[in-house]
Amino acid sequence: MLLENKNAVIYGAGGAIGGATARAFAREGARLFLAGRRRSTIDAVADEVRADGGVAEVAELDALDERAIEEHLGSVVERAGRVDVSFNATGIPQEGIQGTPLVELAAESFALPIRAYSTSHFLTARAAARHMLRQRSGVILTLTATPARFAAPLVGGMGPAWGAVEALTRGLAAELGPHGIRVICLRPDGIPETDTIGVVYGLHARGSGMTRETFQALMEGQTLRRKLPTLAEVADAAAFVASDQASAMTGAVANLSGGSIVD
Repeated sequence: MLLENKNAVIYGAGGAIGGATARAFAREGARLFLAGRRRSTIDAVADEVRADGGVAEVAELDALDERAIEEHLGSVVERAGRVDVSFNATGIPQEGIQGTPLVELAAESFALPIRAYSTSHFLTARAAARHMLRQRSGVILTLTATPARFAAPLVGGMGPAWGAVEALTRGLAAELGPHGIRVICLRPDGIPETDTIGVVYGLHARGSGMTRETFQALMEGQTLRRKLPTLAEVADAAAFVASDQASAMTGAVANLSGGSIVD
């Protein structure tokens, strides 16, 4: 198994990507520490993991709360002895964030995702790195989306927010690499099976004057595979890059766009 005897912390574990990644990590042998704002959703993921024979502990946690992050991770290390993988899969509601032209967007709506995403990833990565430095090993995973790389209309501050997370990923990798710590960003295109993308595609469709189905078909047509990534594909990629089999990877963005972006 790729992650046997590894301790993995997942923030936003009750969300679609966080939950799918938790299940993939558990199948690969990781012991999970699941954190999220809503206890009911992370409990549901933990119950699935345990039903399949995995090990999962849960904590209700706001990934923008600096003190709570530090205290939670300290307790994880105290109980488990170390933290091997940290993955921030948190997100914020997209109503009022995407779907509006920049010239019509309120300054606060533009700035909100930049502040939230960059701060949350910084806080969780910093907390993990402080423990990983002592053990001289570990993997920190971040999460963005394709507008970090290409020009997309109506994304508001999300493009700059994801761009900031990717820049943070590179900076962390540069500083932590000499100490045996890898930092990798996952960059999928929209995943239609998630509730978030259902909302986002609806916002973009309305802003572009088309149906949601037409907009999704447009997005699919921009990929080389003519289909968008699935949750399982993204989760399996996360398990691989977090494993020792990907030990040569750091400071990189894993392109999970299906070919809407070609590196």
